[in-house]
Amino acid sequence: MLGKLARQHDHNVLVGFDRADDAGVYQIAPDQALVQTVDFFTPVVDDPYTFGQIAATNALSDVYAMGGKPLTSLALVCFPDKADLAILERILAGGLSKMIEAGCTVIGGHSIRDDETKFGYAVTGLVHPRKVLANSGAKPGDALILTKRLGTGVISTAIKKGKAKAAWIDAAVQSMTTLNKIPAELIAGKNHNAHGFNSRYEVHGMTDVTGFGLIGHARELALASNVSLQIFSEKIAALPGALDCIRAGHIPGGLNANRDFAECVVGYEAEISPELKALLFDPQTAGGLLISIAEKNSEELLLELQNAAIPARHIGNVTESQKPLIRIC
Repeated sequence: MLGKLARQHDHNVLVGFDRADDAGVYQIAPDQALVQTVDFFTPVVDDPYTFGQIAATNALSDVYAMGGKPLTSLALVCFPDKADLAILERILAGGLSKMIEAGCTVIGGHSIRDDETKFGYAVTGLVHPRKVLANSGAKPGDALILTKRLGTGVISTAIKKGKAKAAWIDAAVQSMTTLNKIPAELIAGKNHNAHGFNSRYEVHGMTDVTGFGLIGHARELALASNVSLQIFSEKIAALPGALDCIRAGHIPGGLNANRDFAECVVGYEAEISPELKALLFDPQTAGGLLISIAEKNSEELLLELQNAAIPARHIGNVTESQKPLIRIC
């Protein structure tokens, strides 16, 4: 809808809503730019503290995906008038725990009464204007690395139906409460700050895989960069129970919507199961980073991520633009 409105012309906007990127970027000095994002949603797990952690992890991810360092945040709360305020306190405490882990200061927020609980944050970060990792920088020959396993959408649906096994819930919660801080800092280099950084990795583009699923966000990366993508089906890692959830029909509406929208740009060049096909479109909460990195650096980054207990995988490559836009091999 924003795209239908008259656009403001401001040369300080480095990344705006017209780019379908993870966050907006606004330059405030020759060596500083703000990274701004907002995200909130309804509970995806039963425990209030864990829900707060997931909401914070998800909101912070957009700043990391732009190559930024989170700085401050504002809490967004919708809460029922007659609900127990102790529940809200636990949600806020869970969110705060992740903000502290990220080094991001909560400086306020806003709340309204609502029949349905919703929670999230508006997050502001800092990045050097020349170090923004937009979704438009992928280059032919790059390797594609994904830092988390897929399946939070279908597992969350199973949780809501009371059909999820404890082991599935534990694995999904661990994934959804793991910040993308470590991959972002490894990419940026140890001296990551607002004045730039020294990185030994040639990363050309990056995005996080969230509500539009792997294919939806891969599509945005490919279109923005004017390239095509090759994804290796055997390298796609599913969370424990994810394929079982799909097999049992625990399909979120967002998965079907993602598939209806984006499957038209996909060509299947390998025989893959119906469950894995569906998983490619599963909407993720607090998903991993999809990194487009020079092939010469990919193995070293992958090893460093795995040594840091990040379940990253080399899931594909970037090619010259062709049809189909995304090939599943």
